[in-house]
Amino acid sequence: MILCKQCNQQNPDEAHFCHQCGAKLAEAMAAAGTDSETPPARPVQDDETLWRQFIGPNADHYLTVFKKFSSNGQPKFALSWNWPAFLYISFLWFLYRKMYLHAFVYAVGPMISTYLTGDFSAGIVWSIMAGATANYLYYWHCREHIVEIKKADRMDRAAQETALKESGGVQPYVIWVGVFFYIMFLATLVKMIQEGPPDLDKSPGRPAKQAAMLSRT
Repeated sequence: MILCKQCNQQNPDEAHFCHQCGAKLAEAMAAAGTDSETPPARPVQDDETLWRQFIGPNADHYLTVFKKFSSNGQPKFALSWNWPAFLYISFLWFLYRKMYLHAFVYAVGPMISTYLTGDFSAGIVWSIMAGATANYLYYWHCREHIVEIKKADRMDRAAQETALKESGGVQPYVIWVGVFFYIMFLATLVKMIQEGPPDLDKSPGRPAKQAAMLSRT
């Protein structure tokens, strides 16, 4: 196979012109012969390899789930469930997967909802939303970044790997941030259990009410 120096397209040995960009392969071979010190560029990778490298950990699982969101090459919505996004602190899961905008929304959204409604169960609603939509949102996140990487058609394999590492993969430190939050939560819960329920008899309005009742008797 002859590698085109212009677009990195692989061509048959007997080809004189690149099947993709039309460049003369004879000139490319001559240039490669005169520049023996420059190592040949590694060919670009196929789509599945790009997706696997972009996703990183648990790539097999997510590629299986992502099949639900594609029909004849066209994206579509389908119901799925992401347990880590539901059980873990939702905005931390999005941050772990480098989905910064979604992490911001799921960090601020529950706080605003709780403030406006005065109901702490609003956070549970947001967790359910994260569990139901995280896979689909992550699919689009991967798709958009991989398309951008593939648009750089002159990018060789080394450049692709660098781009995939910068925009894809995970941020392992976020796991320890989540562990810290859960330790703080458990410590607070244990303290509340040890102290017991609040004593209503010691509330400020209780002595006055008791005195009024005693005076009537």
